[in-house]
Amino acid sequence: MANGGGYRTKFNGGLEFFDLTYTVLKDKEHEGKLVKQEVDLLHRISGYAPKGSITAVLGPSGAGKSTFLDGLAGRIASGSLKGSVSLDGMEMSPSLIKKTSAYIMQDDRLFPKLTVYETLMFAADFRLGPIPTNEKMQRAENMIEQLGLSSARNTYIGDEGTRGVSGGERRRVSIGVDIIHGPSLLFLDEPTSGLDSTSAYSVIEKVHNIARTGSTVVLTIHQPSSRILSFLDHLIILARGQLMFQGPPKDVNHHLTVMGRKVPQGESPIEYLMDVIRAYDQSEFGVEALAEFARTGTNPPHLTDEEISLSTIQSSPVSSSQSGNFVTGKRLHLQTNSRALNDFNHSLRSPYNTSRSWSASNSVVMQASRLTQRQQDGTKNRNQMSNSSASYAYSFDVLNGTPTPHSSDYTVNENDYLTSNIGSKSVPIHNNLGKRIPNSFFSETWILMRRNFKNISRTPELFLSRLMVLTVMGFMMATMFLKPKENTQGITDRLSFFIFTVCLFFFSSNDAVPAFIQERFIFIRETSHNAYRASSYTIAGLITHLPFLGLQALVYALIVWFALKLRGSFIYFLIVLYMSLLSTNSFVVFISSVVPNYILGYAAVIAFTALFFLFCGYFLNSHDIPPYWKWMNKISTMTYPYEGLLMNEYQTPISFGKQSNGTDISGINILESLHISTDSDKKWENVAVMFAWAVLYRILFYLILRFASKNQRK
Repeated sequence: MANGGGYRTKFNGGLEFFDLTYTVLKDKEHEGKLVKQEVDLLHRISGYAPKGSITAVLGPSGAGKSTFLDGLAGRIASGSLKGSVSLDGMEMSPSLIKKTSAYIMQDDRLFPKLTVYETLMFAADFRLGPIPTNEKMQRAENMIEQLGLSSARNTYIGDEGTRGVSGGERRRVSIGVDIIHGPSLLFLDEPTSGLDSTSAYSVIEKVHNIARTGSTVVLTIHQPSSRILSFLDHLIILARGQLMFQGPPKDVNHHLTVMGRKVPQGESPIEYLMDVIRAYDQSEFGVEALAEFARTGTNPPHLTDEEISLSTIQSSPVSSSQSGNFVTGKRLHLQTNSRALNDFNHSLRSPYNTSRSWSASNSVVMQASRLTQRQQDGTKNRNQMSNSSASYAYSFDVLNGTPTPHSSDYTVNENDYLTSNIGSKSVPIHNNLGKRIPNSFFSETWILMRRNFKNISRTPELFLSRLMVLTVMGFMMATMFLKPKENTQGITDRLSFFIFTVCLFFFSSNDAVPAFIQERFIFIRETSHNAYRASSYTIAGLITHLPFLGLQALVYALIVWFALKLRGSFIYFLIVLYMSLLSTNSFVVFISSVVPNYILGYAAVIAFTALFFLFCGYFLNSHDIPPYWKWMNKISTMTYPYEGLLMNEYQTPISFGKQSNGTDISGINILESLHISTDSDKKWENVAVMFAWAVLYRILFYLILRFASKNQRK
């Protein structure tokens, strides 16, 4: 309440941030040349997001809303973001923020063939750890009821090709997946993007209910309607990466009054503030003048009402003071054009109660006193974190500028679990600050395998199509090479059969490219908050596909072995085919983890297929390949199954035909002419090499997932 020009408030917990600055290098044109410039995507942003409330980050396109949200959520690489973030008075590292928070992205990355209940149950399996199954089921049911999804409980999520839940329901499922473990922090990036007004209202209403349970909610929103605005408790307005305003929506009017701006009658204060921001951005003063006012209370240079009105209908270029006076080496703020500023849809037409005033200068004093105390007690707070002792929040007497520590509503117990002090006894609140990853490696692997098998069972065409191709091609091969001639031409035909078999098995694994690329986004979302390990994901994917690869190899082997009366060991023939599928599948999966999309993935696989085919020993045997290309023969995944099949067929003195002079051609003669070993023990070395390649590609796949597949800004 106002008190002699001052404002007395008590900070009851939530998220605080101090001097957040994020600088990147961008190419800027200067005198016809491109030079590197430091650009601040975020510039000295300080403030807070109160607990139990929705804090909305507003601003035009390019204002830095998503970047700011990523900075709070620990999604900017360590060292790139300057400043500090604390929760309930305890300074937080990015890794600790990830354990206590959930981040809902703009895009809904969910498995289309799982129902709403199944999706939430798998989320409970991953996020709640080793608690009884009935408790997880109850948590999933409660979440369905809380999010208003009861009517869609057993409906598939769906996608472009599969009918499923509506867009608003899918967004609520995405929220439920990330909050089922009860995070104390919830970040949402444009949760209403792509939704109609009714669905958008329903989503924000559910988020509002979640905030009222005690969570700190921060979301970005571009065009809030008046109905949605009624759910927003705290606003942070940005422009060009700088803070323009923060506080309750009802205080926007007073903020403008202190600035010397009177809101026109019938005009929305927030809409008018956005007009003022746009006007200053197009003026010679820039938005820095408003950022300075928000930071220190220093009134900005005056603009006439005509200039402000004119800014709403003009689309002029960026002012010369910001874009024309370019100085090499000088740090700049992020530039956005007038069209981006005009993107903000002024649909905020509801009046606001301004009975409680907010002084811009007093808000600055309140922030400064918090931040000064945090700097003085930084070492103390870090020791509190490391010793898992009680955390502290602060109450602030802005009039005197004196922070007073008081016990927070939360403490951290010896097991590193967040515990509520509200009420007569301590009650554990889920797993907010628990283990880095809730489940053991084996538990995660089993959960992932169950989910994989469920998805495969509901998309049988992916497996059946590959099996059908191998079956049809097996019959075609069996009929084409049914009775080889007893001469050199018959031997050549049989060699063609073996190389075509190897190529067929290589190409049959190509469908793994789009399959993983589609799933990669889900993997990134789930692992960004430590739902499971990349290693368990790698192992589960491998184990899941082993029986299907074995069935494909067996069907093809049974068709061609007996029809063509192949020699050697059937078991070895089957093992070579199986290991060929395993190694090529591992290779294709590895390629799919490196490329950004399936078009480049197919291009890369086709290119490597051509190279492996060229150097496998069919066109030129290993002895005749030029010395500088022999290494390609060694790394070709087609070399070893091709040689293995030939050794299994021809490691015998039996005659396979006659030369033109009537001399018998034995299997040993054929292998010697191709410079392939005639030692029966050597053929198992080829199997071992194929297995080694499969292991290597899976390890490389894991390393890419572990260290390169992170949804994090640099």
